[in-house]
Amino acid sequence: MTERFDCHYCKESLFGKKYILKEDSPYCVKCYENLYSNTCEECKKPIGADCKDLSYKDRHWHETCFHCFQCKNSLVDKPFAAKEERLLCTDCYSNEYSSKCNECKKTIMPGTRKMEYKGNSWHETCFICYRCQQPIGTKSFIPKDNQNFCVPCYEKQFAMQCVQCKKAITTGGVTYREQPWHKECFVCTGCKKQLSGQRFTSRDEFAYCLSCFCNLYAKKCAGCTNPISGLGGTKYISFEERQWHNDCFNCKKCSLSLVGRGFLTERDDILCPECGKDI
Repeated sequence: MTERFDCHYCKESLFGKKYILKEDSPYCVKCYENLYSNTCEECKKPIGADCKDLSYKDRHWHETCFHCFQCKNSLVDKPFAAKEERLLCTDCYSNEYSSKCNECKKTIMPGTRKMEYKGNSWHETCFICYRCQQPIGTKSFIPKDNQNFCVPCYEKQFAMQCVQCKKAITTGGVTYREQPWHKECFVCTGCKKQLSGQRFTSRDEFAYCLSCFCNLYAKKCAGCTNPISGLGGTKYISFEERQWHNDCFNCKKCSLSLVGRGFLTERDDILCPECGKDI
């Protein structure tokens, strides 16, 4: 008696027929397709055993149905991209979704290096300095009037030059006598300390910190011998070509303040009327 060789599912004899093995069990083609064939995403028909099954992320297509959603060209053995469940060839994907270069207006292809600034994109070779026309790349740049400039070109064309060192002022800076200075260049003529943010005065068009100005030009107090700046409303007494700080204008003997009072002099000393009555 001949051993039977039947379809595992419908039990019909497979002798002389095409069959498919699955997990060591034979199936007739019809049963196999009904039980195990994937449904094509495009045409919604089963992908038969004699058809090539193309898959992507658990989705399946007939070879003839695997094409670009937009232009319908075949994607078999070609690069493609997926957007919202749709498969697109690289050209259609780029035209639809890729950035456009702000300079040449052409598509920036996926994988191409690009530069981005304030919502605009450029090909790397299109992102250039408006003045020298050289690619800026990853170097610093300065935007002005909808144009981008590399730092050297911006400094040559727009930046003010420091009166002292003659170099461009790109950040900060100080204006003195309507002329621009770097903060670090605007210093006291005497001690060379920076004057930015400090009180200062000038003489013969040269700027001085208060300390240097007082030491060089201020009159000296006849009492304490320190300079009398006269700046900021400082009060002082002047008598016969001598000056005193208000706080120093005191009787030599009893130290009584003589501001607003009568006084007597004895050689270089000043005395109150009481201490000077025996002169």
